[in-house]
Amino acid sequence: MMVLSFFGKIHDGISVFFAQRKLEALSSSFNEDRGMEVPERDVMEGHFVVFANKNQLTKRFVVDLHYLSDPVFLGLLERAKEEYGFKQRGPLVIPCHPQELENILARRKT
Repeated sequence: MMVLSFFGKIHDGISVFFAQRKLEALSSSFNEDRGMEVPERDVMEGHFVVFANKNQLTKRFVVDLHYLSDPVFLGLLERAKEEYGFKQRGPLVIPCHPQELENILARRKT
């Protein structure tokens, strides 16, 4: 029993380590590709930027703050927390296919 607990902790630690490395690689490529050290001019007050990233497909979205109360969008943020943790550096990356986020954002507009 104790051995299984030990290996479970090692597995969790390794998973977090590789998720953080993946996030760092994504963040640095976003920073290099998009010059993220300077705020983007298309982000109006009351909005924030997220990147949807899944299977090597990445897309940038400017999202209205009201989505922070949308249960479906909050589910995506929960996925990001599970995959990357709370210590994300750089842009907010959501581990979902860009089309999935587009569908969520379009649903709320109608």
